[in-house]
Parts: sequence; C-alpha cells; structure tokens
Amino acid sequence: MSLIRVGTTYIPVRNVAESLNWYVEKLSAVKTYEDDRKAIINLADQSFFLVKADEGETANFKDSEGNEQFSLTFEVDGYDKLAELHKEFARKEIRVGEIEDRGHAGNNFVFYDLDGNKFDVWSELSVGFKENT
Repeated sequence: MSLIRVGTTYIPVRNVAESLNWYVEKLSAVKTYEDDRKAIINLADQSFFLVKADEGETANFKDSEGNEQFSLTFEVDGYDKLAELHKEFARKEIRVGEIEDRGHAGNNFVFYDLDGNKFDVWSELSVGFKENT
C-alpha cells in the first residue's frame, strides 16, 4: 500500500467569493463548487479548497531561521516558460518575487494570492511527471 497522489490542497482565505474570483481571473482556475464557507477550484491538475478562515491565517510558515516559507510549489516546463509566466503574473498585477537561482536545478519565483498565501513556481518538471506524460 502506498500514497498515489495529492488530491486536494486546502487554502485559507478571508472572503470566499473574492478569493474565488481572484483565482479564476488571475490563475485561470476552474470553479467546481461554491458556498459561503468554501469554494472548490481545479488548478494545475489538482483540486483546491478555498476555505473561509480568520483574518491573517495563511498556509505560510516560518522556518527555523525565521524566514517565511511557502507550502506548495507549482512546476512549469523550462526557464522560458518560467520567465513567460513571471511576466504574465506581473502584467495581471499578481505580487511576484524575482526569478531566483537557489543553487539547485532550475530557477524559481514566488507569488502571493489575495490573502497573502505564498506559492512557489519552479522551472523543472518532476521526473515522475515527465515519465507519465
């Protein structure tokens, strides 16, 4: 017996309707459900629940050195796609960090949603994903 895949990720948001609109407009997510406490979207071949939470709650955490960390990394296929997505996010007025070389394969940048949830984008596709597609 083994885990096969991640099916759902839960993201805390202050206002479900506003956050849902942001994800659909800015990230081209597809809405599959909405009520006053949660919305379900499909994004990057995964289901995400946008869950109403208290003000200031995010999926971010601090590492042992006090740096704010993201809990999720999206992948794109190569540096050119990363740079193109970075420009597109900036054009859509999404808060983005600079493209970084972090000393491992590929490059990354971070971006934030409407509620301050921090996400990462990496220029390398996982080996298992490449093999299966």
